[in-house]
Amino acid sequence: MALEQKLSLKLAQKLVMTPSLQQAIKLLQMTRMELQTVVAQELVENPVLEEGDETFETETTDEEAEETAEPQPEETATDELDHQESMDDIDLDAYFNDYLEGSTGPSVFESREAPPLENTLTRQPDLYDHLLWQLHMTEVSARQREIAELIIGNLDPDGFLVASTEELQLMGWQEGPGEAYTAEEVLDALRLIQSFDPPGVACKDLRESLTRQLDARGEPEDSLVRRVIDEAWALFLKRQFQPIARKLEIPLAELEPVIESIRGLQLRPGRKFSTERTHYVEPDVHIAKISGKYVILLNDDGMPRLRISNAYRRMLRNMMNDGKEADARQFIKEKMRSAVWLIKSLDQRQRTIYKVSDSIVRQQQAFLERGIEYLRPMVLRDVADDIGMHESTVSRVVSNKYMHTPRGLFPMKFFFHSGIDREYGSDISSLTVKGKIQHLIQEEDAKRPLSDSELTRMLQREGINIARRTVAKYRDELGVPSSTNRKQVF
Repeated sequence: MALEQKLSLKLAQKLVMTPSLQQAIKLLQMTRMELQTVVAQELVENPVLEEGDETFETETTDEEAEETAEPQPEETATDELDHQESMDDIDLDAYFNDYLEGSTGPSVFESREAPPLENTLTRQPDLYDHLLWQLHMTEVSARQREIAELIIGNLDPDGFLVASTEELQLMGWQEGPGEAYTAEEVLDALRLIQSFDPPGVACKDLRESLTRQLDARGEPEDSLVRRVIDEAWALFLKRQFQPIARKLEIPLAELEPVIESIRGLQLRPGRKFSTERTHYVEPDVHIAKISGKYVILLNDDGMPRLRISNAYRRMLRNMMNDGKEADARQFIKEKMRSAVWLIKSLDQRQRTIYKVSDSIVRQQQAFLERGIEYLRPMVLRDVADDIGMHESTVSRVVSNKYMHTPRGLFPMKFFFHSGIDREYGSDISSLTVKGKIQHLIQEEDAKRPLSDSELTRMLQREGINIARRTVAKYRDELGVPSSTNRKQVF
């Protein structure tokens, strides 16, 4: 079989990601804070961009953007001459005499004593800082302080010790051969840390932490609270109060003050020293009801209005007329093209967010009017087909964005969820089912909580076809414990 080479023409279509399309997709999925950072950075790097009330007509082509701008009236030679003469009449040496080095003239600034820099707080002290402060205020040997600092460094944010005694001993080898800590030294330093505030810190588990807190509270050794923790800990974790009463040989009624006393202890001793701050959400879209109709308002607060600099447009036109300075002309053209792409991308982003929000409002109007029970199942394809866009575009729009509605503030992804079949009527939203489960649990008898099987039967009687494992999954997502842990004897 002979081999031969041939030339052939083939016509094919393919999608090419242009730089402007890549920029539009990137900006679409950004949050408002990220977008503000990008715009601020572009204003610094691109001299053609500037802030202003008037925006550049982005519908024109790049060539039109270079030539269609009307030139601003330039200063006349007479104005420039007058300005130069006025500057020559000023005695600059005398004007700046007060600011020259060694000047004895009066100063307009007051000398105020500022607080020391080390006294300025940059952050709130955490558990680590609080324990180190107490350690440095305690008179101990250098070696014991070294071990204590090692123990403090091995505490988790809740205040529990995550390293064993053997591991703490071996950490002494890092200081050199023969420097390993003894078990007695580690235990002495551990007892020192456990005596610090907050009570119950530096313990290996919850049981030891509760015991230390009882010691700090001055609880007697033979008290019923200590007996519950020491002798019936496993039953207490399972909330099996009747077996606890039988094991301790006491009436069930006597357990009530004991349980309330244990509930007053801290399950996580280091929680009150947490440095986590509240993150406030600023919505990207506001939904307001005006004259019986829902109106969509995009949040542009903090976003500068961009336009092309008129000075650079005049400069580019002058360069085009002169036919000189090709490098400078090419630089300005590239910067102007980048600015036009950015303005167009920002405008396209706002329009796309508006279209998606409008589709969500129209399809979820029953929820806005009546509440969570009327939230209809909806997926990305429903909105994509409604506005004529791809699902990936809708996914980028709703990512990390929030919508403020008359029903509250919700992530835009909140409105997209699966549905559950019903024997009659249309499908019901999974969020509606979660709301029904939460309502049933709130109305249950605390002494006889509803199990997952009972919740399933109650939902099935309402015509909702749901499995028990689905009910258990929804209950876990709601943060509701099982029926065993919800049971209350008193």
